[in-house]
Amino acid sequence: MKKTLSMALIALILGTGAVMAEQKIAVVDVQAVVAKSAQVQALKKEQQTKMQDLEKWLKTAQADVEKQQTKEGKEKLLKKYNADFAKKREAIAKDYQTRLQEVDKSITETITTQAKLKGYDVVISKGVVIYGGYDITADVQKAVK
Repeated sequence: MKKTLSMALIALILGTGAVMAEQKIAVVDVQAVVAKSAQVQALKKEQQTKMQDLEKWLKTAQADVEKQQTKEGKEKLLKKYNADFAKKREAIAKDYQTRLQEVDKSITETITTQAKLKGYDVVISKGVVIYGGYDITADVQKAVK
């Protein structure tokens, strides 16, 4: 019984090794793709602009609070502006996160498309692989819009 089980296990391991040997494996440097992505560059620039606009708004709000004559008036206005600031900042962050997920999905789809076009069965992040695999990073960078 033990011998039959051992033989079956060896056959399974050898069979799996043969299947894995037939697979064509690619690697991609996802960080390099993201760094060169025009979508990511545009998103970062847009985010920076939104944050600068928020800073300008904040300075205007601070000046408005300073103009108040009474302590109660300042506190009331400050409370209102703090709430508005939190809402604006949250909306900006939420929009950025949503759009970043869309870009991530787009890059993943591009990697998948490039791998299929070149006949790869598996794509692994380059940072995980010590040796081996066909590097398709340049192809993906060209394909990412």
